[in-house]
Amino acid sequence: MYRRAIAPSVLAASLLLVIPASAASSVPGAPGIGDPYYPASGNGGYDVSHYDLRLTYQPTTDLLQGTATLLATAKQDLSRFNLDFGLQVSEVRVNGLKAAFARSGTQELEVTPASPVKRDKPLTVVVKYAGKPSEFKVDGWTAWHRTPDGGVAAQEPDSAIWWFPSNDHPLDKATFDVSVNVPDGTQAISNGVLQSQTSRLGWTRYNWRSNKPQATYLATLAIGKFDITTATTANGLPIVNAYSKDLGDHAGAARASIERTGEVTEWLEGVFGPYPFNALGGYVPNVTSGYALETQTRPFYSPRQFANGANVSVVVHELAHQWYGDSVSVDGWKDIWINEGFARYAQWLWSEKEGEGTAQELADWAWSSRPAEDPFWQVKPGDPGPENQFHGAVYDRGAIALQALRNEIGDEKFFEILRGWPTAHAYGNAKVGDFVRYAEKISGKPLAQLFETWLYTPGKPAAPSPKSAAATARSFAAPTAQVEPKSWKKIAATNTVHDHDHDRGRGHDHGH
Repeated sequence: MYRRAIAPSVLAASLLLVIPASAASSVPGAPGIGDPYYPASGNGGYDVSHYDLRLTYQPTTDLLQGTATLLATAKQDLSRFNLDFGLQVSEVRVNGLKAAFARSGTQELEVTPASPVKRDKPLTVVVKYAGKPSEFKVDGWTAWHRTPDGGVAAQEPDSAIWWFPSNDHPLDKATFDVSVNVPDGTQAISNGVLQSQTSRLGWTRYNWRSNKPQATYLATLAIGKFDITTATTANGLPIVNAYSKDLGDHAGAARASIERTGEVTEWLEGVFGPYPFNALGGYVPNVTSGYALETQTRPFYSPRQFANGANVSVVVHELAHQWYGDSVSVDGWKDIWINEGFARYAQWLWSEKEGEGTAQELADWAWSSRPAEDPFWQVKPGDPGPENQFHGAVYDRGAIALQALRNEIGDEKFFEILRGWPTAHAYGNAKVGDFVRYAEKISGKPLAQLFETWLYTPGKPAAPSPKSAAATARSFAAPTAQVEPKSWKKIAATNTVHDHDHDRGRGHDHGH
């Protein structure tokens, strides 16, 4: 085919005549936010400030219908942008006008506005959709739990794509309004405070509000038939706990644990500082999974967490995340130690408080009970890799690292750091390196080598002995002389706390 050659200068001039300047400078937003562990997670080009989700769910069919309104700001001149989402979309509007949309990959919804959006300008996106979340699969698995009387969204590192379109990465946190219409006799549980509940023509609508920035994976939805208990903390915060009506033999142990949420939070405030959110609680749906998750203000617990009786330690773990993981979230998923090392250490401190083994004794046991050749010591808690993101070393070696820090700088500075960090980075994101620098600043000591040893160097480090000679004599006399702390088995029972559907084959195994 013959093509007439056009001089570059003539071509450029002709393009300027037909392409508006705004379009010429606009480019698509990136399809991922840049996390090397999960390249498809999140998106570039915009920042969401608020999600308004208006949903209707039919438990008998698992049909979810929704209208999601995202309030955002363009961070570049945008010709197109992506949302992370899996259900069937019928319409998208951007700043009031219908937008073109198309699918790409397993979870990308590409949205092309009627006209480009300029940098720093408001971006209002309305998405209408419907589908059965349990039928949407990624690599053969679904993060949506189907229950005998409804469904539940609670997963890490991603669950949002099963029930609402989003910028699905902790770097883009936002406030949430979640309004859910369900048949009378069924309840809808979500994050934050229940603003209102109204019934009409056989349906009941629940309106929940989470008024502090929240990562998308921490947004939760549970629909079913629950026994609900309510209370108020001494500071006036509402506590809402919900238990599936068909928990069977696990019901008593679950209640005996989760009803202590207010007490545990009050204690944690003494360790980590003021509670950062507007509500408290927890819920236990009738699911077959075995894990728990720190869904913001209202942690999710699988019934199996209470198979051996009450376990307040798992409640301590998930509530500790409200400070370490929820208020201060990871900058990237490699920074998971910021979440899990501290939540595990909170369990050790609870054991210390309860007289069931001090944090030092638990660190001693965790160190001495694993020989140097154990693969456990090859995992680097500060950057474990996606295949080991929730490995036991992130928890236990990560907690030993904190005990080593405590021994190095003393209790006064150590607890000053534990309380100060959630305030210094409240409602934001942080890297492991940010914590190292903060600890050095508060303690006045160089700590880079300590953290390099415990978080980044494969192999078994030397034992984190206390500074005093008397304490050293009591600790690490010999591995065979170690006595298992009373709380060890109870804490170990929560080792599956993040064993999220280990058969799903995506490398997100949270087990040990």
